[in-house]
Amino acid sequence: MRLLLDTHAFLWFIQGSQNLSKTAKNLIEAQENQKLLSIASLWEMSIKVSIGKLDLGMAIAELVSREVYGNGFEVLAIQANHLDELTKLIFHHKDPFDRLIIAQALAERMPVLTKDEAFGRYPVSILW
Repeated sequence: MRLLLDTHAFLWFIQGSQNLSKTAKNLIEAQENQKLLSIASLWEMSIKVSIGKLDLGMAIAELVSREVYGNGFEVLAIQANHLDELTKLIFHHKDPFDRLIIAQALAERMPVLTKDEAFGRYPVSILW
């Protein structure tokens, strides 16, 4: 199964946080699943680091090398069809990073691992 992780799910996974559900952890750790992280999540983390809302303990480039690729994740680039999907989204969710993740999940027809209940207002499959 292809899985797109919301930013918090990825961070909780790499931090070993108890906030990550057992189901989500098992899906991420399952070798047969293809795990993707949106470039929007990396952009969001970069902004939060720069304004002091997030401390990763390493540079973004190191995070990508060590935690993204090192844990078998792929980075999902932003494609034109993702942006087309984004233009169709109703504004249930105001966060631009989450809206892009939702659009990518819809365009790619894959579920999102997220605890964010606002994702449920869109026709996207949510796993948690």
